[in-house]
Amino acid sequence: MLIDSHAHLDMKDFDKDREEVFKRAKDGGITHIVTIGIDLESSLDAVRLSKEYDFIYATVGCHPHNADTCTSEILDRLAQTASETKVRAWGEIGLDFFRNRSSRESQLKVFRKQLELSDSLGLPVVIHDREAHDDVLSILKKMGKGDKKGIIHCFSGDVDMAFELIDMGYYISIPGTVTFNKAHQVKKVASVIPLDRMLIETDCPFLAPVPKRGKRNEPLFVNYTAKEIADLRNVPFEEIARATSDNAKIIFNLE
Repeated sequence: MLIDSHAHLDMKDFDKDREEVFKRAKDGGITHIVTIGIDLESSLDAVRLSKEYDFIYATVGCHPHNADTCTSEILDRLAQTASETKVRAWGEIGLDFFRNRSSRESQLKVFRKQLELSDSLGLPVVIHDREAHDDVLSILKKMGKGDKKGIIHCFSGDVDMAFELIDMGYYISIPGTVTFNKAHQVKKVASVIPLDRMLIETDCPFLAPVPKRGKRNEPLFVNYTAKEIADLRNVPFEEIARATSDNAKIIFNLE
């Protein structure tokens, strides 16, 4: 039994067969899926899906790609939406200095503001960090340590960074890239970090794992990620499934 801790179920990639995707996930042992907001529209869609399906939970937030257009009014609406019953985290927020689809100035400003909002609401955060490790670490350090600060989604840092974040109170989420042959760094991280601080995710429809690489990703495929981590750690699949599901239930306060 597995939990996909990070999916984008509202995206148009699933419009033609969303129900079939959900059925395959449930039949394949996926007990919960957390669908992630990246702007106001997708956050509202995430909440709508969480109301329609008992196994789906939602987050709200403004992705760094959308920082240039993330106004104070939008943040206010997101804060209001965060009070919905099945909203369990604030995110996806953070920094992306690889694509730079929004200015660095806007990304930094909106990231800091959303961290403050999530903290005031008592919600954990879902962090996007691409080519911005130093800035993300610096900003999160200023927010202080805590028991359940949030999740570093689709982790791409090294082992030292992972342990530093774990010490600050964050969980490390391992995506399907861990199955890629040349993904040596994420394989190393998945091999050594404490199991009680690990989550697994698809980030679907993106980043499909081997043997589905190049195809549309979906929640069912989190099974391949769990199997790869089990092989890397030389432990039973069930141990990875149990630990990562327990962790997801804790950080997202899932029933």
